[in-house]
Amino acid sequence: MTDDLRMKTSDMRPDQAAEDPRDPMAASRDPYKRQAQIFPALTAEQVGRVKPFARIEDLPKGAMVFARGERTVDFFLVLKGSIEIFDTGEDGPNVFTVHGPNQFTGELDLFNNREILVSGRMGADGTVARLNRAQFRRLLSAEPDIGEIIMRAFILRRVGLIEYAQGSVVLLGSRQSGQALRIERFLRRNGYPLRFLDASSDQAAHELIERYGLKPADLPAVIAGEDQILRSPTNRALGDALGLIEEIEDGKVFDVTVVGAGPSGLAAAVYAASEGLDTLVVEKEAPGGQAGTSSKIENYLGFPTGISGQALSGRAQVQAQKFGAHIAIARKADRLCCAQYPYELHLDDGNVVKTRSVIVASGARYRSLNLDNIKAFEGNGIHYAATAIEAGLCQGEEVIVVGGGNSAGQAAVFLSRQAEHVHILVRGEGLASSMSNYLIERIDSSDRITLHPFTEIVGLSGGRYLEAVTWRNNKTGETETRGISNVFLMIGAQPNTEWLDGCLKLDEKGFVCCGPEHALCEEWPRERRPYLLETSQPGIFAVGDVRSDSVKRVASAVGEGSIAIQFVHRVLDEV
Repeated sequence: MTDDLRMKTSDMRPDQAAEDPRDPMAASRDPYKRQAQIFPALTAEQVGRVKPFARIEDLPKGAMVFARGERTVDFFLVLKGSIEIFDTGEDGPNVFTVHGPNQFTGELDLFNNREILVSGRMGADGTVARLNRAQFRRLLSAEPDIGEIIMRAFILRRVGLIEYAQGSVVLLGSRQSGQALRIERFLRRNGYPLRFLDASSDQAAHELIERYGLKPADLPAVIAGEDQILRSPTNRALGDALGLIEEIEDGKVFDVTVVGAGPSGLAAAVYAASEGLDTLVVEKEAPGGQAGTSSKIENYLGFPTGISGQALSGRAQVQAQKFGAHIAIARKADRLCCAQYPYELHLDDGNVVKTRSVIVASGARYRSLNLDNIKAFEGNGIHYAATAIEAGLCQGEEVIVVGGGNSAGQAAVFLSRQAEHVHILVRGEGLASSMSNYLIERIDSSDRITLHPFTEIVGLSGGRYLEAVTWRNNKTGETETRGISNVFLMIGAQPNTEWLDGCLKLDEKGFVCCGPEHALCEEWPRERRPYLLETSQPGIFAVGDVRSDSVKRVASAVGEGSIAIQFVHRVLDEV
C-alpha cells in the first residue's frame, strides 16, 4: 500500500473512535494498526489464481461499484487504478479507505444478504476482477490460502467499522433507559456500527433533537440518514429498517432448521452447512444466546487467556455463513407443527418454514425474582446480562449479582473492574457446589467482591429507575437496605419451550426429553431406537441448555450441536 493510500485510515483522529473510554484494551484492538492484514495486497501469483473465477472489467473514475443499502453486492479485486470506500455524512461523502492494485473490497456482509453499510466508487480509471456471490464462494472453496487472507481482512474491517462508527447510525437516548439499552444491545450484538449520544448530557444529542423536532416520547430514537428517523423502534422494526433482516425464500424446504443461535445452535449450523445441508437458523435477537452475554469464558478449550461470549459467537456466526448457512435474526419461533412432513415452523412474522429436520437449540433464560414490582425495574436497574454495555452503568457504584453459577461468577469478576464493590447473593452456604474453582479463587482473593450466603433480595424501591435494594439473611433473619441501582440476576433456568406447542415430550420442568428412552413409549413411530439427542419426534433433536439433564457448559453445548448433525444425516437418508 502506498503512503497516500495508507493515510486514509491510519491518520484518523482518536476522537473518531467509537470505543469505550473505560476499556484499557480498546486502543490495542484498533484494527487499522494492522494494515497488512486489514488491507492486504495479493501477490501476482495469487491474483493470477483469482482471475479464472472472475469477470474482468474496465471502469472509469467515479463509477459506482456498490452503494450503501444494496444487498448481495459483488467482490472486486483491483487490477489497475483504485476503489474508494466511503460513507455519507452531513458534509457529503467521507472517503475512509482506498483500495489500490492487488487489493480487494468487501467485509462480512459478503457472507450474507444484509444491506451493506458503505459505498464504493472508482477513485481512478482502472481495471477490476469482479466476482458475484457464487463465483466468490467457489474461490474461497478452491483457494483456501486466499480465502484465509480474505476472511481475516473481512473480520478486521467489520471491527474497524464498529470501532470508528463508520457506516453507522446514531442512537439518541438516556444511558439509564432500559429501551435505549435494549436497542444498543441489539445493534452491538448483531455487529452493527452505532454512535450513542446521551440525550441528558450530550450537546450533539440536543442539537439533533432540535433539528428533527423530537419529543421526549420519541426517545430513544435511531437516526439512519437524513430521511430515516425511527422513534422507539422494536428490534424487528429496527432490523427491517436497517436491512439486518434477510428474507426467507418462500416455499423452500430446508434440510435442517436450527431454532436458536447460541453455542449449540451455531455449532449445529457450522457442521450442517459445511457438510452440504441446506441450513436455516432462526434467532429471536442476536447470535450468542445466554453465553453471548458472558464477559469472558476462560475454561473453553483452545483459549487459554479466555474469550468473550460475544467474540466466540461472532466467529461462529461468520463460520456458519461462510459455509452457506442462512441466519434469520429478529424472528421468533411461535409454533412447531409436527403432524405432517416436512415439518412446519411458524414464525412470529407470519412466515412458515418447511423443513426435513429440526434442531431445538432455543436455550433457557434466567429466572426473575418473586417481587411484585420487579417488572417496573427490568432494564432500568434489573439486568440479566453483564456485558460492557451494562458495566458502563456501574462505574464507581455498588452492584449486586444474584446467583452461584459460572455466569454469576464471571459477571462478578468482570463488574468488579469498574464497580466500587460487588455483592454476590446466594441462598445456599457457598459457591463450591455450582461454580468452577478458578472463579471461586478469584472471588475469594478480590477485596472488591463480597459473598453473602443464605441471602436473598426481599425489596426493591425507586421511581423511574431502581434506587435501593433490601436483602435478608435467611439464617439470621437480619435485613439490610442499600442505595444500589443495578442488580444482575443469574439464577436458575427456565427453558424456552413454549413454542413447541405440545409437539415434543418435556420433563416436569419443561425441558426437552431426548434419547433412547423414547423407544419405551408407545408413541414412538419407528422400528429403530431413537438416536442420541433425538426427541420424541423422529428427526427433531434438542441440544444445549434446552435439553433435559444437559450440562450447563459452553463446550458441551458446542459438542451436542455438532454431534446432532451426524444423526440428522441418518434421518434424512431414511426419507
